[in-house]
Amino acid sequence: MKTWYKRLTALILVFVLAVSLSACGTTAASSGKTPSDDNSATASQEPESSPSAEPESDPYDAVKNYWSTDQLTQEWGPNQVVEHLFFHPLIAYPDVAFSSSDAKGLDDWMITVDEFNKILQSIYDKGYILVNINDVWSEYTDENGNPRMKRNTLMLPEGKKPLIISFDDVNYYPYMLEEGFMSKLILGDDGQIWAEGTDPHTGEEVVTQDLDATTILDKFVLQHPDFSLNGAKAILSLTGFYGILGYRTQTDRDITDSAKKAAYEENRQNEIAAVKPIIARLKETGWIFASHTWGHIRLSDKSLATVKNDTERWADEVGSLVGPTDILIYPHGARPDGDDVKQTGPIFKYLQSQGFRIFASVGIESYSKIKSDISAVICDRLHPDGTTLRWSRSHYLQFYDTADIIDLNVRPDLGYDFNK
Repeated sequence: MKTWYKRLTALILVFVLAVSLSACGTTAASSGKTPSDDNSATASQEPESSPSAEPESDPYDAVKNYWSTDQLTQEWGPNQVVEHLFFHPLIAYPDVAFSSSDAKGLDDWMITVDEFNKILQSIYDKGYILVNINDVWSEYTDENGNPRMKRNTLMLPEGKKPLIISFDDVNYYPYMLEEGFMSKLILGDDGQIWAEGTDPHTGEEVVTQDLDATTILDKFVLQHPDFSLNGAKAILSLTGFYGILGYRTQTDRDITDSAKKAAYEENRQNEIAAVKPIIARLKETGWIFASHTWGHIRLSDKSLATVKNDTERWADEVGSLVGPTDILIYPHGARPDGDDVKQTGPIFKYLQSQGFRIFASVGIESYSKIKSDISAVICDRLHPDGTTLRWSRSHYLQFYDTADIIDLNVRPDLGYDFNK
């Protein structure tokens, strides 16, 4: 198929999608009511209508097919940095979150829907393009027959810069549901992913694509298909101790009463059945999954026996649902064996033996290092959150200006220094 025809087809699909989105109403709850402008995540934007009938064609085809091979003329080599940003779940209702007992912690580690929208727009305007982390690094066999990791040369459109995005803790923990977050991902009748929650001001159910990171990024990529290389989206990093994606798929090994255990297991199997089509749709539309350990454990201070038990449980309860992954994202950014940069200890070796090849921590730059003694790569990710919005402006200027992003009207008065 000629390039101009493929581009024309993709643009038509995007246009049709944009028309359909603009035609949606503004109701978010099943009752037809929306959060008030004073209390919603953004005063100028209310959640749109609940999902409607499934479209005849998949709008994500326009994203996957937007860039043709002959347009990928820019080489991004192994010595060029591939930036990596990570986020926690978004605060949908800031007035609730920042008036809770956890306000300081939420301010430190989270951002609001409005801030996330502004960050997305800024990184798009600065020429970044989403890439799949598994296209950045891959495994090969060296001259001695040993498996090792390598940085690949990416082929990009001219003027674009590669970017990996990951989201940690996409599990919808109970505390989040009480403090201004959404409660789960669902699959709409239109075949697309939506977010479900409860409006804390009215108690009414909310079904929207405007108050959750996953659905916001989905919409943004649909509206800007040039923001994605070959349909790439982001990484969903999952624990397992409270299920995944808002579904309580975890086992409870402490139940001893047989009747209660049977009832619990029946509900668990129902939750598993409900989440499977959501996982399938996410994978179909460019999302990939990573382990964040089952129990969100600090790998820096756990025994090998504890890590083994945790890893096996993640494989049983999460990996069995999302499929195999070679990505492990360290909870708290805590590196195993003291320092995985300087040594390859027993915990790192064990985790690598379980199929993990890409090990991601947290830092002040998008650092990466290919291990020379084992098939693995370790990397750091930058973390847009309240802490860096207030105190680390200089580290993020290649993406956005924190002074333009942070919403000091809704955050607590904890100070800031935009000169840092």
